[in-house]
This record gives sequence, structure tokens and C-alpha cells, in this order.
Amino acid sequence: MADADLSVLNQVYDIILDRKENFDENSYVCKLLNHRKGVNKILEKVGEEAIETILAVKNEDHDEIVYEASDLIFHLLVMLAASDITLEEIANELSARHEKMKRD
Repeated sequence: MADADLSVLNQVYDIILDRKENFDENSYVCKLLNHRKGVNKILEKVGEEAIETILAVKNEDHDEIVYEASDLIFHLLVMLAASDITLEEIANELSARHEKMKRD
């Protein structure tokens, strides 16, 4: 049974949303959200982090999997914010799928 406190996802997402509204030239998130390539830069980072996560799993390197999966989740959160998708929408979709899995 998973007992992880996932409130950190909300906290990180809130910071990302704040960076979306309040530009800070020193912020990595702001640089991603305002990159000249637009959302394509964020998508490149999601793809890069997905590949790095896959390689870490293939290498069976536990610490590297945790590190790369964290990078992937972070960049997914940036992508969701850029696309105006809320974590509530994601949670609702996962809840609906969970209910369906319980019935199947």
C-alpha cells in the first residue's frame, strides 16, 4: 500500500503556475515557458527525460531511476501548466480509471 505524501506535487505545480504568471529571468521554469521554441522546448525536455528514465530502468540503477523519474514528472508538470491542464483534472481522470479498474 502506498503511503507517500504527494502534496509536494501540488506545491511544485503551484510554483510552476506562479512562474507562468510572474516572469523571473533567473527561473528555469520561466525560461522553459517563455522559450523562443514555445511549447516545443518543453516537449523536447519531456521526451529527453522520458528517454533518460527508460535508460535508467534498463540499467537497473535504482537511484538513477528515482532521479530521472523526478525530472520527468517535473517536466510533465511544466507541460501541463503550459497547456492549462490542472492537477485536479489529472486526479479526476485517474480516479475514474481507478473506479473502472475496481469493476473489471
